[in-house]
Amino acid sequence: MRVIVLLSTIVILIFSIIIHEISHGLMAERHGDSTARMMGRITLNPIPHIDPIGTLLLPGIMILMSLFGSSFPIFGWAKPVPINPRNLNNPKRDMMWVGVAGPAANMGIAIFLTIVFRLLVRGVSLGAVILFYGVAINLILTFFNLIPIPPLDGSRILSGLLPERYSYRLSQIEPFGFIILIILLVGGLFNFIFYFILRLAALLTGTALF
Repeated sequence: MRVIVLLSTIVILIFSIIIHEISHGLMAERHGDSTARMMGRITLNPIPHIDPIGTLLLPGIMILMSLFGSSFPIFGWAKPVPINPRNLNNPKRDMMWVGVAGPAANMGIAIFLTIVFRLLVRGVSLGAVILFYGVAINLILTFFNLIPIPPLDGSRILSGLLPERYSYRLSQIEPFGFIILIILLVGGLFNFIFYFILRLAALLTGTALF
C-alpha cells in the first residue's frame, strides 16, 4: 500500500507543479507575453517542465524520508516558465497577476480534490489516503509559493503592490533567495508550515489521517 501511495503522490505532485507553471504562462499570455507558448511550455508533457533539483532530487529525497517513517508529503517544483516582462501590457501590474496564477491554480486543485473526497470517500481507504495527500501537496504548493522571498511567487505579488523603489530592493534579494529558503528549511520553519498544512488538509477532508 505504501508503494502505491508514493507512486500516486508522485503523479499528483508532477501534474500539480506542471499546472502551476502552465497557469503562469497562460496568465502572461493573457497580458501580452506569449514566450511560454513559443518555448513549448504550455503543455502537460512533463519533460519540458523537469527541473533537476525541484522535480527529481528533492522529491527523491522526500520519498526516501517517507520510507523511513516521515509523515510529510512529497514536495517539489518544476522549471519556471519563461516570461518576458517587456512584452506585458503593464509589466509591474501584470507580473503580479502572473505570480498569483500559480498558487491560485494549486488552491483550485486542492479545493477540487477536497470536493471529490467529500463526495466519494467513506472511511479510511487507499483512495482516501491518496486524495488526502493530493490536497496536502497542493496546499503546500499554494502557501509555500506565496512566501514573499524571490524567486517565489509571493515576491512577484508583493513587488506589484510596493512602490517602485521598494520593489527594486526586493528584486535585489533574488540571487540569495534559495540560500534564505535553505536557512529557513534547516531552521525548522518549514516543518511548522508543513505540519500546519497537514492539519488543514485533515480539517478540509474531515479525516483523522493525520
